Amino acid sequence: MSEINTPLKQPPSIKLSSGEYYQRWRLIKDALARYGVVAGGLGVIVAVVLIFFYLLYVVYPLFISANAEAVSQYAVPEPALGKTLLLEMEEQNELAARFTDSGQVVFFEAATGKTLLTDAVAIPEGTEITSFAQGSPVNEGAVIYGLSDGRAVVVKHQYKVTYPDNVRLITPSLTYPLGEQPLLIDEAGAALQKIAVKVGQDSSTIVAKTADTEQDLGKIRLVNFQKEQSLFVDEAALTRTDAVLEQSAADVADILIDKEESNLYLISNDGQMGFFNISNKSNPSLRQQQNVVDAGQSITSVTFLNGDLSLMIGDSSGLVSQWSMVRDKLNRPAMQKIRSFKVSDKAVLTINAEQRRKGFMTTDADGVVGIYHSTAEREMVKVQVGGALPMAAVLSPRANTLLLQAADGTLHFWRVDNSHPEVSVKSLWQKVWYQSYPKPDYIWQSSSASNDFEPKYSLTPLVFGTLKAAFYAMLVAIPLALMGAIYTAYFMAPKMRQYVKPSIEIMGALPTVILGFLAGLWLAPFMEEHLAGVFAMLMIVPVGVMLFAFVWQFVPKSISHKLPEGWDAALLIPVILFSGWFAFQVSVPLEAFLFHGTLRDWFKAEWGIGYDQRNAMVVGVAMGFAVIPTIFSIAEDAIFSVPKHLTVGSLALGATPWQTMIRVVLLTASPGIFSAIMIGFGRAVGETMIVLMATGNTPVMDLSVFQGMRTLAANIAVEMPESEVDGTHYRVLFLAALVLFMFTFVFNTLAEIIRQRLREKYSSL
Repeated sequence: MSEINTPLKQPPSIKLSSGEYYQRWRLIKDALARYGVVAGGLGVIVAVVLIFFYLLYVVYPLFISANAEAVSQYAVPEPALGKTLLLEMEEQNELAARFTDSGQVVFFEAATGKTLLTDAVAIPEGTEITSFAQGSPVNEGAVIYGLSDGRAVVVKHQYKVTYPDNVRLITPSLTYPLGEQPLLIDEAGAALQKIAVKVGQDSSTIVAKTADTEQDLGKIRLVNFQKEQSLFVDEAALTRTDAVLEQSAADVADILIDKEESNLYLISNDGQMGFFNISNKSNPSLRQQQNVVDAGQSITSVTFLNGDLSLMIGDSSGLVSQWSMVRDKLNRPAMQKIRSFKVSDKAVLTINAEQRRKGFMTTDADGVVGIYHSTAEREMVKVQVGGALPMAAVLSPRANTLLLQAADGTLHFWRVDNSHPEVSVKSLWQKVWYQSYPKPDYIWQSSSASNDFEPKYSLTPLVFGTLKAAFYAMLVAIPLALMGAIYTAYFMAPKMRQYVKPSIEIMGALPTVILGFLAGLWLAPFMEEHLAGVFAMLMIVPVGVMLFAFVWQFVPKSISHKLPEGWDAALLIPVILFSGWFAFQVSVPLEAFLFHGTLRDWFKAEWGIGYDQRNAMVVGVAMGFAVIPTIFSIAEDAIFSVPKHLTVGSLALGATPWQTMIRVVLLTASPGIFSAIMIGFGRAVGETMIVLMATGNTPVMDLSVFQGMRTLAANIAVEMPESEVDGTHYRVLFLAALVLFMFTFVFNTLAEIIRQRLREKYSSL
């Protein structure tokens, strides 16, 4: 049987016509475009959300509560060497020192209590220690021992850091900055019952209260030592100045000298504080005598806050009050209570100030330790440390550890996590009474060359400056942009519109740094010199335009009809230029005639309004110029897009062009116009370079158009490069960015809601 081979049948090929091929390709492109638009929109949303959460991530640590945890506790090292007068700790929190009432200094490991070194202060034989005081902790740890024979010994504890075999080794030692020989304070040899010292590089001051003797009552003696270095002698000679204060020494319980050695404070048992000027060491004078605690209370502890501009005074009721030196109405320095902290219901036993911030630590009679920040008025930590009465306590120089000795002979070593105590809701948004300021105020001043500086992180003046700059920019931009958009879209000839609209939109491409540069270096000096001309132009230019319009009515028809309809605005260009030039020409003689000088001087003399060269008026003009293209372009498109049948119908019913514009066109285009204004406002709020270069960047809260400001955006641009990464300043700047982000987000959301309602309302037209 023969096989029959039959060929396989191929399916018929489908040929697409050119029209079908085009339709299929168009569908593919439509799908790609649709998915691309969706992906782009989602990408924008994701980017905005990520920016928000990143800002929140950086800012969040500012508001984390501080905490403290126990590390170890151990018996007081070398208890046989005497009772503890002072505890100290070095920079790395590895070593601590215990000064005793027998003149011994015990250096030990802070975490374990292991004794590393004991050293004796050079106390002469046959004398007793009758008083003890600590100098400024920042000043290399000077302390002073007052003796029973009227002499005193000043000693410093120092720590030398070396790295043998790449291992850190800290070696403690004692030095004598004023010599190892005791210094004679009272020539009569009376015991020094209370004493204070400040040791400087070239000057040192000692103030002591002497005991009563048979020959004389106790006195408050002041001794100043000036170092004089000779070219031929290695050791510096000490020049001595003595003085006796005209103050009863009977009730003096504590003595404090500020770091400048110019102010002296005598604290009495009855709650009185004597404030003395000791700038002239040979003739100290009383500045103020004042009661600093409530009636029936007594002072239990007192110390300087970092910087020595404020006293922290604790009393028997558990209240700690801050007294700062301010200027009174006669510009005289005086101590005034600026805030207080209720730290306990028991007496405040010790107050220890932080060495680098405006914080302080307190202990009460129940052994409760509290850590506070004065400027932020925050309670950072409050913990029970041990169960016995505290005898001595110290915060480390970095304020990240504390050491407390209890009456039962136990030392407690704790770690403290307190990274950003300077920030609180009050310090950011409310008035704060800063040291040396006469009253509470909103202040932004984030850094200084001094470690004693009190950071001022009020965001209120920055928000105020942001809104002020945006307000004046919109005051310039909105009228010009909207009026220009109305005329261009509705009245201008189409041929002329083809030139005008692109020209104005090109203005938006100008770099803002160039506008800021011109505003700061050319516009600001020009407006300062021709201030009267600026105001004159606001009156002369409108008058010139109206006068030209009036004269144009009398131009022969044969001439006026040659001008194409809609080209009228071209004739106004030379009129406006000439009117502006004329305003500046007549302003100088007019200014001299009306104000007998300059307008700036007249404002200052008559109204007390100062003039800053880089001010809100300059910013308003420059930033308004930058915002005009945005508002103009969007508003013009909205007006031009109004359906023609609406305008034609209105005109057919007898309405005039202006009535049609106001009653029909503007209402229909109102959603687009509103969007234009909101987008322009957002641009003004976020503008950086113009306000950075055209203002003095002074964070002042002054509504005057002649004063400058500092905005949130400009502040971030100025200070971010100098801030320490993850520091408080750094995070507060990110908080400012978050505030700016939230402000624009909320404002734009509200604007979109209003725009949608306007669209629904007028969509039926």
